[in-house]
Amino acid sequence: MPFIDHLTINVTDYDKSKRFYELALAALGAKPIKEWGRACGFGVSKPDFWIAEGAASFQKPEQLARITPMHVAFVASTRSQVDAFYAAAIAAGAKDNGAPGLRPHYHAHYYGAFVIDPDGHNVEAVFHAG
Repeated sequence: MPFIDHLTINVTDYDKSKRFYELALAALGAKPIKEWGRACGFGVSKPDFWIAEGAASFQKPEQLARITPMHVAFVASTRSQVDAFYAAAIAAGAKDNGAPGLRPHYHAHYYGAFVIDPDGHNVEAVFHAG
């Protein structure tokens, strides 16, 4: 059972970010599942990862004055999916933050790729098997 049910990150340009994540996450089998105002939930069978523009019900306007970049890692089923995610994300306008490859400093079979999204978030796809 997953530890996290869902996660939301704030974005500054909803349309640009939605298009970016549609392209990048398609390589991992994810797609937009639910849209609610200026928020979109992506996933394979349910919306696990959300992007949103503007204040959520629990946020005050001053909390959105500056978006603090964060890190999110998506599970890949194969190394090929990691490679495809990276290629799709770069093609969609991401900046390279670590090409696909082994990261033995994490563990012997850690295969990941890192990109920077339109708002500066560090986005990763990772495959853990050998």
